[in-house]
Amino acid sequence: MKTQTYTALLLASTCGVAHAQDFDITGGQTSVLLDTDTLSSAASLDLSSVSADVIAPGELGDSSVAFGINARDAAMLPTTFSYDAGLSSFAGSIEHTGSVFFNSDSVEVGNFTIGYDAGRVGDGRSGFFVESTIGIAEILFDVADPSFLSADASGLIIEANLLVSSEFAGFLSDNGLASADLTGADVGDARVNAVPAPGALAVLGLGGLAASRRRR
Repeated sequence: MKTQTYTALLLASTCGVAHAQDFDITGGQTSVLLDTDTLSSAASLDLSSVSADVIAPGELGDSSVAFGINARDAAMLPTTFSYDAGLSSFAGSIEHTGSVFFNSDSVEVGNFTIGYDAGRVGDGRSGFFVESTIGIAEILFDVADPSFLSADASGLIIEANLLVSSEFAGFLSDNGLASADLTGADVGDARVNAVPAPGALAVLGLGGLAASRRRR
């Protein structure tokens, strides 16, 4: 039932539902806990290091790492994501800085974009995806239907599994790193913890105050 509810919320953004984009993301971080054993055995990818701007540990335990969410005025890859309460409507992308290296630092993925494509919804996928914009410039993961979702004036939190995308599976196969099609394989967890503009709570409070005065 939770999965169906979350998928319905995500689909609502593409079905002509008119909602104001109330909250603009301005910061925060996305934490990732990779299944390094599966990546090593199935995809011949052995984690070797992370860039200096990667946060360790992240919010998913001692073995996790986190990537800072870029500001809306960042010179490169500015975040543009906005959403309303409940995530019934949203637009834009969440951009990050930082890289992860595999195989003695010979393979790099990083500066990740979290975007949304309605065409990717289905088979346990939410429609959100994680794309690397440097090194292996591919969509790496589909974000599964969330196990936890909170979207309001205090922030946006999404917790979900990371599933190998068809694009990344093709890259691994074409480069002899995987002998089987890994599309849809669960290779880790992600936690998006995004912070909206500082004025969001204040605006919400003023709206509540106005409504209270009208009732009086």
